[in-house]
Amino acid sequence: MNFQITDDQRNMIHAVRELAQKEFKGRALQYMDGTFPWENMRQLADLGVLGMTVPEEYGGLGLPVLDTALILEEIAKVCYVTAMAVLGEAGVQTRVIAAYAPESMKERILPKVCTGECILAICMTEPHAGTDVANYKTNTVEKDGRLVLNGTKTLISRAPEAGVFVVFTRINGTPGRDGIGCVLVEQGTPGLEVTGTYHTMGGENLHEVQFNDCELPQENLVIRQDGFKKLLTAFNTQRCLNPSISLGLAEGAYEEAVGYVKERGLFGGKVADLQGIRWKIADMYKDIEAGRGLLYRACATANPFPDPFFAAVSKVFNNEMAIRVTSEALQLHGGYGFTDEYAVSRLYRGARYGTLGGGASETLRDLVGRRLVSGDDEADGVLGMGYF
Repeated sequence: MNFQITDDQRNMIHAVRELAQKEFKGRALQYMDGTFPWENMRQLADLGVLGMTVPEEYGGLGLPVLDTALILEEIAKVCYVTAMAVLGEAGVQTRVIAAYAPESMKERILPKVCTGECILAICMTEPHAGTDVANYKTNTVEKDGRLVLNGTKTLISRAPEAGVFVVFTRINGTPGRDGIGCVLVEQGTPGLEVTGTYHTMGGENLHEVQFNDCELPQENLVIRQDGFKKLLTAFNTQRCLNPSISLGLAEGAYEEAVGYVKERGLFGGKVADLQGIRWKIADMYKDIEAGRGLLYRACATANPFPDPFFAAVSKVFNNEMAIRVTSEALQLHGGYGFTDEYAVSRLYRGARYGTLGGGASETLRDLVGRRLVSGDDEADGVLGMGYF
């Protein structure tokens, strides 16, 4: 077994880490009011990071899932809001366009994603249905060579900034999972309106988006057949990138906590001199390393999308691990940890998102449990040993 990253991966990680630590860390607090991190995004575009999942023929880097996770991990160590903004450019919406959109739309949209000129927003959740995709009410009707889209999506990231919305919708009213497809809607389309804003505890804003008789060209229907299956397949990548942000938040909080207890005076010594404190630090590190192993293992199964079982295991563990570790880091800061000025407060709040987005922990636990009770791997006994 070889757990070494390549020289190319290491060079990219170091470049992103240097930028994040020198530039993003000092600006993190100013984005907690919902301000979109345009300055950070422009610098990442200059570094080539925004195009990391865009195929090379459209100006991107075409990086595999593991490399993308490594980069998001570094950004999340210092700024949750920026990490989530980058996830929007590297996540499922970019992969949907690259895999299923007509060539003319790929050529028009994807190069702009790389340069930061086009922010993408994925529209899935509806006021009455999130995980329950089969009950989506948003509908697109094919009519006289055009598409007409109607419906409401909620809790949407980057809606005011988005140049293109990737909208999962029912097609021609076909009921159930079989009726799910996907259309692209460009900002400025008549009938498209951002109608609500929700400020989150993590700092970013989420929005409600309405589509009222939005007329679209036929080529904007990018998924018509097997839309539900294609959505879930693409989402397995999201279930590696979401936990990479959780892992980064935990690592950032851990680093802040270690630095603080080594400097903070107590009873004539340092907080770090206390055995109980060192045990806390050890447990935090243990949790982080366990999460890292699960995440990287899941990323390594991608061909081109990660194995759904390992992606689910990684996501559940890292999401919940990040809550534990950031909470302990806040505790080790004492009262200062409860203030906005200290990074652990922001990292703790960001960590709370992970279990909610990209598949709730309850849903994924059931997915994992159903797979486990179906039986061990016939060749190896323990499920999945063949991946090592």
